[in-house]
Amino acid sequence: YKTLGQTNLQLYIFTPVSHAATNRCPAIVFFFGGGWTTGSPQQFEQQCRYFASRGMVAITADYRVASRQGVKPPQCVADAKSAIRWVRKHAAQLGVDPNRIVAAGGSAGGHLAAAAAVVPGLDEPGEDTSVSAVPNAAVLFNPALVLAPLGNLDLEKFASRVSAERMGGDPQRISPAHHVKAGAPPMIIFHVRAETTVPFATSEAF
Repeated sequence: YKTLGQTNLQLYIFTPVSHAATNRCPAIVFFFGGGWTTGSPQQFEQQCRYFASRGMVAITADYRVASRQGVKPPQCVADAKSAIRWVRKHAAQLGVDPNRIVAAGGSAGGHLAAAAAVVPGLDEPGEDTSVSAVPNAAVLFNPALVLAPLGNLDLEKFASRVSAERMGGDPQRISPAHHVKAGAPPMIIFHVRAETTVPFATSEAF
């Protein structure tokens, strides 16, 4: 879906049995977790197989990460937006309804799905922004939604993981909770209260 230098970013697509381009199925695009540093599209392969069995076009997306391409989270967000935009632009060939595209992901991948939904800008330079990169809904698993101080929320244990250096600039710029507004896509969040990597309280605050 995108080529940058020597990096070719792929989408792995799972379709329902007897799927055809003439269909207009809902689609779901998964983004893997790994702290914006590591991870693999294989993380959500089984979920893709399941959703395809239920009649959706299910996609697990690769995106740039720090350990492989030396990028920061803003570039990860740009890749997520590119992936959703590509699916919507090619909906007719994929047999997808362009108005029923879900973004999904876990941890850092959940952040990317939420950022595509509510964070403005951060599009890949030169991309056709007339095609929306905003998903129609989002499914988030233990997502990183609060990356900067927010009200009375205690981020002390999380702050070192979302420093300006690691986030590639002001963390608030890419913090989904700081960009919530009327008209945002509907979202469902699954977050275990005992979660330690991404505090449960951040999802509550979002």
